[in-house]
Amino acid sequence: MDFLTLFAIYVVVVLTCIALVCKYSGQQQTPFGLLFDSVTKVIAPWTPLWLQSFTQRTLHMLFHQRNRMFIYLHILLEGAVYTEFTYEVFGYCRDMDTTLSSLSVPYVLLVVKSCFFYLCITREPGTVTKKRHSGQLQVYPYDKRMFQPGVCCPTCQLVKPARSKHCRVCNRCVQRFDHHCVWVNNCIGAQNTRYFLLYLLSVCAMAADMALLTVDMLLHAVVRSGILQARYIDDDGQQQQAGMLFVIQHLFLTFPRIVFMLGFLVFVFLLLAGYAMFHSYLALVNQTSNEWYKGRGNVCQHCHPSPDHLCGLPASDQSKRWFYSRGVLRNLGEIFFPLCPVQKKDN
Repeated sequence: MDFLTLFAIYVVVVLTCIALVCKYSGQQQTPFGLLFDSVTKVIAPWTPLWLQSFTQRTLHMLFHQRNRMFIYLHILLEGAVYTEFTYEVFGYCRDMDTTLSSLSVPYVLLVVKSCFFYLCITREPGTVTKKRHSGQLQVYPYDKRMFQPGVCCPTCQLVKPARSKHCRVCNRCVQRFDHHCVWVNNCIGAQNTRYFLLYLLSVCAMAADMALLTVDMLLHAVVRSGILQARYIDDDGQQQQAGMLFVIQHLFLTFPRIVFMLGFLVFVFLLLAGYAMFHSYLALVNQTSNEWYKGRGNVCQHCHPSPDHLCGLPASDQSKRWFYSRGVLRNLGEIFFPLCPVQKKDN
């Protein structure tokens, strides 16, 4: 199997995994999710029914029921990357006289990231309970667009506080619900959004730093090998200067595990950097991803799908999507210091 075929298979496998995670990670209408739906429709007629049934059951178990599979997968992938980085890249970098302080940054970021990851998993997201219900109703006012007063959750049998939503995976209503994340096996809500945002940023920093150190190591390896001045004989018997494709192929065959690790780090960084920027934007405007998806069309949720605004709200008010925004600093303060339910004292 030649280099290009092997690399193409690698890219297809990674993109498929990313598409599956995007499709079933609680987010709606992502580009990868739409692409996955399109591909599924195309191959469905040629797929045996038993395989379709097995796939649907497996995906439902993984993405629509609470389980720790993705936590274990997260730890496994992280362990594989750090093992390869420590076993090969670290030694090469030391030979290049890279300082120990620079090489220690990925490990410091690993500790920081692990703390936020643990808090995302274990921290209660803000479940709406009977004991705290009266106080949770007072935390946010109803905007009467996406959140209407007096709407009762048919499962929890409680009136939904503003900005809350019932999570079908966890089977509970969550205050200031953002989404359910399969990677932490938990909902992201009022009480753990800060940890989730810091977790995303720390993973991005970790992947970026490891990728930069690996690229630096590979560039030094190329310069030391002298391959940039090398020549080769092509299929026509002509002597050719080694180009970029030749250099990449040389690196892939000389350092296959390091190149695979670098490709994985780049994919992770690009994917999560966009995701982290999206959630940072939501934090700045005091919006959840659930509210963002609902409000993309600027249509009153109470009237949808009718275009006549049956609730009587003018169209100008319908376009005000940042009902809960109180300024950048106060919005960020609300993320990192969540508003607490007001407990009424018994007389």
